Amino acid sequence: MTPESTKSFVPSLPNVKPSVNLTPYIPLTASLAISPTVSVVIPALNEAENLPHVFATLPHWIYEVVLVDGRSSDDTVAVARRLRPGLRIVQQKGKGKGDALTSGFRACTGDIIVMIDADGSTDGREIIKFVGALVTGADFAKGSRFANGGGSDDITLGRRVGNRMLGGLVNWLYGTRYTDLCYGYNAFWARHLDTLDLDCPGFEIETLMNIRAARAGLRIQEIPSHERNRIHGESNLRVLRDGWRVLKTILRERRKPFTRRAPAPLPTRDPR
Repeated sequence: MTPESTKSFVPSLPNVKPSVNLTPYIPLTASLAISPTVSVVIPALNEAENLPHVFATLPHWIYEVVLVDGRSSDDTVAVARRLRPGLRIVQQKGKGKGDALTSGFRACTGDIIVMIDADGSTDGREIIKFVGALVTGADFAKGSRFANGGGSDDITLGRRVGNRMLGGLVNWLYGTRYTDLCYGYNAFWARHLDTLDLDCPGFEIETLMNIRAARAGLRIQEIPSHERNRIHGESNLRVLRDGWRVLKTILRERRKPFTRRAPAPLPTRDPR
């Protein structure tokens, strides 16, 4: 067979163009990278002194930080903008932590939403644990101070007892096995925001999220977390007042019919 005759046996390859639909990866560590983007929501009211400590703990790979300002009378907004150029500021129209968080959630554009506090009690360096749980199969990553490896420098005896009683009631009524009901460090896929359908204004929002995530059949994973003391200022939490609101939320949700909603479709992003 001559070299010329072998040419007819060589298949002609089509022109192959590089794919333009590859999703960029976000390096978290030297051995771990993810493709989803992460938004962090921080409700704040007169937290100018605490924000430098809070922002210093945020990982460099965070895609977006949304600060919800509850009409602060100090330099909260100015300090936040100085610390993080490109920060998204949402001016809260209503009152209460729940109202602030829901306003921040609606403003997020990331695939994953993480909620932390502005008083320095939640450590942003733990975000990687929450994100890790979500990208490996969880729908909702729930922080717990009482799970093995968690802890608290701040919780009082009254709050501990109240949290345990209310958590036990939720576990009994809804068939859950939560170790910590009233903790504000949580993360979830943004596509489940409609499923959670959050509609409460106060501190009871954490309880509402935990109940509706369970009722919707979301895959929930508890993440051990260590709560630190507030760095500056005084907490707006009032044990009796807010405990009563949590109890009413638990009982109201039990009586309320729940309609499961399909999660929103995954967003498509321009890889450029």
